[in-house]
Amino acid sequence: MTKITFLPANITVEYDRASLPYSDHGMPGSVLDVALNKGVHLEHACGGSCACTTCHIVVKQGEHLLSEMSEDEADRLDMAADLTLHSRLGCQAVVERDGEVVLEIPAWNRNYISEGGASILGDAIPVKR
Repeated sequence: MTKITFLPANITVEYDRASLPYSDHGMPGSVLDVALNKGVHLEHACGGSCACTTCHIVVKQGEHLLSEMSEDEADRLDMAADLTLHSRLGCQAVVERDGEVVLEIPAWNRNYISEGGASILGDAIPVKR
């Protein structure tokens, strides 16, 4: 089993990597894919195609469980606000091994949502519950 905790909301989801259905956004098995499958909001304006930075996450624990960063992801991350040495794009960071991953959604993104801002996608892409 794999666990991902999304901070600061402190939402933890558990799932079996082998049976997680692909949600058609981001890489199969990516943090974005898991979030959409489990009803956790993670902005993804480009639909998970590594063309923006709205799914920027900071890995706090379990970085070794994720796929290596591609050149395309590194190039795109250079444009992200609040970039850290542990930043990843949720659409590209694939959970490759079982264990526990702890992620933080950067303040610039979560503050917008918590202050009543809607997803920039509106209802265009439904979240599976």
